[in-house]
Amino acid sequence: MAVLVGIDVGGTFTDFVALVDGQLRVYKSPTTPSDQSQAIVMGLHEMGLLTDAGLDIVHGTTVATNALLERRGARTALLTTAGFADVIEIGRQNRPHLYKLHQERPPQLVPAALRFEVVERLDVHGNVLMPLDETALAQTLDHLLEARPESVAICLLFSYRNPTHERCVAEMLTARQPDLLVSLSSEVLPEYREYERTATTAINAYVRPLVDRYVRRLSGSLPGSAIRIMQSNGGAIGVDQAGREPARLVLSGPAGGVVGAFALAAQARRTPEETVQIITFDMGGTSTDVSLCPGEILRTAESEIAGLPLRLPVIDIHTVGAGGGSLAYVDAAGGLHVGPQSAGAVPGPVCYGRGGTQPTVTDANLVLGRLDAGQFLGGSGTLQLDAKAAHAALTRLGAELGGFSAEEAALGVIRVANATMERALRRVSVERGYDPKEFVFVPFGGAGPLHACELAEALGIRRILLPPHPGVLSALGLLMSDVVHETAQAVLAAAGALTDDPAPLAKTFARLANECRTVLLGEGIADPRIEAALDMRYRGQSYELTVPLPTPISAAAVTEAVARFHAVHAQRYGYAAEGESVEVVTLRVQGIGPGAQPEMHEEALGDADAAAASIAAAHLGMSDVWFHRDAPQPVDCYARPRLHPGVRCTGPAMIYQFDTTVVVPPGWDVWVDGWRNLWIERA
Repeated sequence: MAVLVGIDVGGTFTDFVALVDGQLRVYKSPTTPSDQSQAIVMGLHEMGLLTDAGLDIVHGTTVATNALLERRGARTALLTTAGFADVIEIGRQNRPHLYKLHQERPPQLVPAALRFEVVERLDVHGNVLMPLDETALAQTLDHLLEARPESVAICLLFSYRNPTHERCVAEMLTARQPDLLVSLSSEVLPEYREYERTATTAINAYVRPLVDRYVRRLSGSLPGSAIRIMQSNGGAIGVDQAGREPARLVLSGPAGGVVGAFALAAQARRTPEETVQIITFDMGGTSTDVSLCPGEILRTAESEIAGLPLRLPVIDIHTVGAGGGSLAYVDAAGGLHVGPQSAGAVPGPVCYGRGGTQPTVTDANLVLGRLDAGQFLGGSGTLQLDAKAAHAALTRLGAELGGFSAEEAALGVIRVANATMERALRRVSVERGYDPKEFVFVPFGGAGPLHACELAEALGIRRILLPPHPGVLSALGLLMSDVVHETAQAVLAAAGALTDDPAPLAKTFARLANECRTVLLGEGIADPRIEAALDMRYRGQSYELTVPLPTPISAAAVTEAVARFHAVHAQRYGYAAEGESVEVVTLRVQGIGPGAQPEMHEEALGDADAAAASIAAAHLGMSDVWFHRDAPQPVDCYARPRLHPGVRCTGPAMIYQFDTTVVVPPGWDVWVDGWRNLWIERA
């Protein structure tokens, strides 16, 4: 039986979780930004897992994300209906900064010189108003190929109703240049809204050559291994589909963390009936990702990446530029800033000794004693931290701030970074009508447990759940993720009409469900679970909410979905207009195959004598830690692997493990449950 491995590529480290003979093994290897596959192969080699038997790998990648953020994707051309070449430029009349008089929009993925028009026209129902002019198209394709694009996006008006013209254009183009990568909007996003559909198809085309080369290179480096790639919606897909539809991978890694956190929180609840209400907090090297899970993992079809709309289903995650590698600097007015710029993996924080000179959040934690150079990465010696270099960098920052000490500057860095992350947490909770006090806080990522208690205190959260391996939880979530194929089709019909005659909706569902089964059969899933959902809105609204649709499709199923829509609308926006007409905009269908389910056994809680022995064995001594500017405070330090179920201790404390460090400030208590989770609670 092949070894199962989850691999998450982060900005600083690449994380590994392997299921070997029923046991979980974790590892971290420095990320190689120039080619992420190098760190993967190196890490698997160092773990001793590169064997002829091959591996079953689920991988979270940032190749697509980085290409968009850094605008270093492929040279992309766009073919669209005559008169609509500037849809991608015009966009929506949204103002990201309401009172900013001069706002610069990010550069377009497809410049004007690479947008080409096709003479054809369909009406809103997909009927042909103007046949495709193949003679004019041939001349247009000559001009397009002269521009030497690496990838082409094809997005014709109303092609989600009738894809015939798009397919004909693609056939003529690939007949002339067979190796050219072509993305069709009728395949990538068969939904209405021309700007969003064009932008999403352009995103897919823009990153496709890079992702396609990457997954092929990775597959070639690991012969005999079965590789799946994590999607933004929390499900994995095969490398072939990932290469064709890379727009689905934009939030690949962060999605794995939410999946893993929700699964472990469900496992740790006190009774099976207890609702899993958590706020996930994933703080890595370059960014922090937060997500609210009020009894379920929330997903949305409306997201944005690098200033562009991405109209594909994703886990509802909010990201801010604050991580362990976020750079601290002083502006011209003497104000302290932290991020969003990051030191990344190269050169990394100053304390890594790789040439970095500008202090980061990691350097601040080291200066404050919240990181211990001798205990970093479990004291393995894989990476030696230079505490003197970090102290010198924070001393320089303190001087720029007006004569503060290194420790005072470090406290300032932590407070600014925490303020950024607190705003993100409030955005996914308070701003959506949820009280954070009613949720359990689940921090993870290499830096998450360092900041968890201070953030929880700011939000009034009293309980924190820290899984056994929080620093690699995203990789564990990848390993546990289901295999998912998701597809959609525009409906644009009144819910009342579908209640009277659900046959058209049922027919569309049957076609999409069959597509999901076919794709998943190719992934080795013989009998996938099929789920459906509807994007719905009140007539006249310009936004939708997604609600589950019971199957089989019937009038009663549509009625139940409408009732659920009213309830969700009331939760999100504070009111429900039950007397108004409801419109069904899009039908979404998922095929789901079960992922790996690592066997984890709950241990019995030890008695008082066993707890005392465990604490004594885990105690590593005392260390000075700065919690406020007056003076450092002596705290007890523990090795987490030696803290057995039933152990309780009181903060302040430092808890060390291979993949992270846990900071427990004064006023917080810690206990270990039978799953070896740490529960940190207000005293």
